[in-house]
Amino acid sequence: MTRYAGKKAVVTGGTHGMGLAIAKALVDGGAEVLVTGRNEATLARARAELGASGHAVRSDAADLADIAALGVQVERTFGRIDAVFVNHGIAELEMLEQVTEASYDRHFDINAKGAFFTVQRLTPLIDDGGAIVLTTVANDRVFPGMSAYSGSKEALRAFAQVWAAEFLPRRIRVNAVAPGFIKTPTMGVAGLTDEERAAFEKQGDELTPLRRNGTVEEVAAAALFLAFDATFTTNVELAVDGGFAQGITAGDH
Repeated sequence: MTRYAGKKAVVTGGTHGMGLAIAKALVDGGAEVLVTGRNEATLARARAELGASGHAVRSDAADLADIAALGVQVERTFGRIDAVFVNHGIAELEMLEQVTEASYDRHFDINAKGAFFTVQRLTPLIDDGGAIVLTTVANDRVFPGMSAYSGSKEALRAFAQVWAAEFLPRRIRVNAVAPGFIKTPTMGVAGLTDEERAAFEKQGDELTPLRRNGTVEEVAAAALFLAFDATFTTNVELAVDGGFAQGITAGDH
């Protein structure tokens, strides 16, 4: 396929799960992609899966020096870029009384601060008329134990709203995808056992109106739509959640 031929994009947190699915779809469509991650094993796997059109770079979104270095790397590799997908993030399950200053800071340093300064560093490299897509979360319905995570992801939605206005003169569109229950290796939450992940997936099947977890490919399709097809769309948060956050029910048939 050549749908994205000639396009150049950056996907943070792009070595596994939803980020890797975005990167693979771009490469399959003829684009060149640079992905970031922190784990050498997943970086190596991403390099192998993406092939010659993929560049996997170790970068910690919580480290401003790494973000600065990422900007240099992107400029050296691509010069200019068409899109940035800010997909990195962490989620830890902790009730309010369990949250420590360290775990609170981890969520906001990576999810919010890391996203903020990544966009600040990479925006000068985006061609006018390009796109930024943030990965938020279907936060209209929430669960106990995710206050720090949910707060840090809601910050991204606020950033996107302001950036969409700030980048109007350059016609850079800023949108977000908001996944619900998506089947990934970690189910989006760090530190779960195999049994806990299976239970979380089952819960997703039961709570999602479409009665299943989504796939990473479905999230990727939505992200790519916002980046390249939705050329008259900015400041939108697109739910990819099987109806979860919309409160719909199947009803009786």
